[in-house]
Amino acid sequence: MRIQSSASNRSLDQIVLFPFDDHAIPLQRGVRLLLNSHRATCGRTRIVLSPGPDGAPDSEHVAYYGAVIRLGDEFWMWYLGQGADDTWFQRVHLAVSRDGYHWRKPNLGLVEYQGNRDNNLVDMGAVGHIAACVVFHDPDDSDPARRFKMVFEDERYGNRFAVAFSPDGLRWIESPANPVGPWFEMAGGSKIDDMYLIAGQGGKHIPGLFRQFASHISYDFENWSAASVLGLQRVDVAPRPRVLGGDAGEQIHLGAGLWNRGNLIIGFYGMWNGHPSNDRRMTTMDLGLAVSNDGLHYREPIPNFPIVSAAEDGWAKPPRGDQLLNFPTLIQGQGFENVGDETLFWYGPWPEQKSDGVRVASWERDRLGCFQAYMGGPLASESEREPHIISAPIDLEGEAAQLFLNVDGIHDFSDLSVEILDERLNPLPAYSRENYDLPSENGYNQLVTWGGRKALSHHSGRIRLRIDFTGVRPEDVRLYAIYLNVVR
Repeated sequence: MRIQSSASNRSLDQIVLFPFDDHAIPLQRGVRLLLNSHRATCGRTRIVLSPGPDGAPDSEHVAYYGAVIRLGDEFWMWYLGQGADDTWFQRVHLAVSRDGYHWRKPNLGLVEYQGNRDNNLVDMGAVGHIAACVVFHDPDDSDPARRFKMVFEDERYGNRFAVAFSPDGLRWIESPANPVGPWFEMAGGSKIDDMYLIAGQGGKHIPGLFRQFASHISYDFENWSAASVLGLQRVDVAPRPRVLGGDAGEQIHLGAGLWNRGNLIIGFYGMWNGHPSNDRRMTTMDLGLAVSNDGLHYREPIPNFPIVSAAEDGWAKPPRGDQLLNFPTLIQGQGFENVGDETLFWYGPWPEQKSDGVRVASWERDRLGCFQAYMGGPLASESEREPHIISAPIDLEGEAAQLFLNVDGIHDFSDLSVEILDERLNPLPAYSRENYDLPSENGYNQLVTWGGRKALSHHSGRIRLRIDFTGVRPEDVRLYAIYLNVVR
């Protein structure tokens, strides 16, 4: 299947329509978008990975400038850690988990630290201080030695970015071409069709402005574009230039961690809010939401909305120790997963606050935001309201497909109706609202049927989805996502 708004040029087995993707759902009437922010409550954010004991290579702090990847029935986390005897020297470590909440640090026996190899350090060779890294997994790469790929920032190269390859994610060999790109601090990356991209702060799009969301691209992971794509900027360009200093004002910290959902890229970016005094100690950072349909150009569904709020994160234990200032600052890495009926995202405090561990934010599965019927406004009568949405054209490419809804709030007085239109907005009789079977349950995976028909037939033309909010209280319904899955 293909949707006209897709990030990919390839056929997809699943298309996911989120309410915050106004390219996939361009036609909207009488609905509003609500986003769901994760917020700590009085410092009770769950810390899932803490610094190690005395003598461990991560005893001083752990920093989530890394990545989480699902490998089989496990999650692997590459993170950065610093030992108590190190002077601002971070190394790459590994942790593993079955559920995303309980992590262990395996004894890898690969790298000697303080006279022994009983630690969880991955073998990076003779690297320097690692400031950030992003890991990719390419299980189908024809070269087994390159099935894990890493982009990293190393002080040896003046923080220009470098790459390394590994057969197992544990033993890494640097490219002889390093460094392969300019100064760049990355937080995320993705692969779209045959194109790799890394997202971070820096880039060469506007010289002299470094806290902007930029991306570099490559097709072989070693030859990267010298030019960059400016993905998103806050207020650092005319007519609102930053004039108070390099750290003051609204900026974007380390680009974004990226979640590739096939037809949409979801990004969580660092909302740097610098103090007018230019004093970095008074910087605050929430994490914001930005989305992209090509993986390069991003937009905020609701500008400056904190999808992960720093408001009271760490309030119970100020991470700055005995320093007087304790302004909340969060950092993002590469790490999103749907686990059972939850969506998980890993993040941490800014390392400059002496991080006390990696945290996990959670939502009900895929419920980052929703559509709600909006019953206010100047519409003349109930009959003229008709709150509904219509998707971009979708080509089933001759496949049969099933439609599922992630929905809540359906009851005796509030409901949805779903129908299939052709590209020109004409209803297809077999999938009209008259034939639509009302759902009996709420949940994240509710199958849509028409007269008992459980799948869309092998339709040859392009279609659109139309969903109406109905009932006496249509505003009670929350529509979080729409899934179209190929049936084979």
